[in-house]
Amino acid sequence: MALKRISRENANKYVFDRNHPPVLRVSAGEKFVIETEDAYSGEVRSPDQLSVPEHRPSLRHTPPLSNPMGGPIHVEGAEPGDVLAVTVHEIIPDSQGATSLRLGSGWLGDSKTWPMLSEPITKIIPHLPGPSGTLKDGIARFSDSISFPLRPFIGTIGLAPEREVETSLVGQGPWGGNLDCWDIRPGAKMLINCYNEGGLLYCGDVHGSQGDGELTTTADETRAEVTLSCEVIKGRRIPFLRLEKPDSLVALYCFRPLEGAMEMAATNLLDWLVNDYGMDAAEVYMLFSVCPDFKINIYQAVRLGRLNYTVGAELPRRYLPVK
Repeated sequence: MALKRISRENANKYVFDRNHPPVLRVSAGEKFVIETEDAYSGEVRSPDQLSVPEHRPSLRHTPPLSNPMGGPIHVEGAEPGDVLAVTVHEIIPDSQGATSLRLGSGWLGDSKTWPMLSEPITKIIPHLPGPSGTLKDGIARFSDSISFPLRPFIGTIGLAPEREVETSLVGQGPWGGNLDCWDIRPGAKMLINCYNEGGLLYCGDVHGSQGDGELTTTADETRAEVTLSCEVIKGRRIPFLRLEKPDSLVALYCFRPLEGAMEMAATNLLDWLVNDYGMDAAEVYMLFSVCPDFKINIYQAVRLGRLNYTVGAELPRRYLPVK
């Protein structure tokens, strides 16, 4: 039986809004597919389509119409006060991605030392099939001499907030948003607080690959086909977003300054380990300082409007007590 899906033509929402009627209804545990458009809204498909308003109508808006999403998706049984657990089963990126520079973009987009980095440049990144013969484990060809594995992940995902309407570009919170977290990839399960009946899930903005921090503001932005499923954890609240990876746990946080995001991510991981796994708070706190496998991942550290930095505190599962 074919999976339910949202076509690319209908994956065109730019806000997380509880007032949008659901475009898809699924049962808990049911797999479904979203055909996502790239973060450029499909406007950058060749190098001559420069990252400037004359060639990109989406840039004429404030904030720009970036990161189109599929949704909302109504999940049967999800209610306010629950947690929605979203499992990423598969991401198949398009045959190409794109990245770009423009004035004011990223850390050096207004640098006087490096003025050439504020010039509009578009770079198309071909995607080549990998060992499976598909693009889900493919290769990104950055240049004639540089290639690297595709590691596709979901950049923007979340549930409609309780009252606010948040954009897919600068919206973030315990409900999700523009996270650009490269751990939201196949095999991961994302835990998100639910604020509305049905959860109302949105998803888009797949990246074929990304370096730590996404310093220029744009990674390998690509169209994709994403397969997800959702489970409902009844009567549960978590401080912020969480990721369960096959071999580790990651507590996320979005904040500025960067050290504040790091502190809160680590604090939320401590909360998770103490309250869900029965670990001693003092032991966990000391473990963070001595364990070489404890990591603070800086996923997104871009300078874009009111967008915060996205950080994750991660600990391998082998350090957890056996349940």
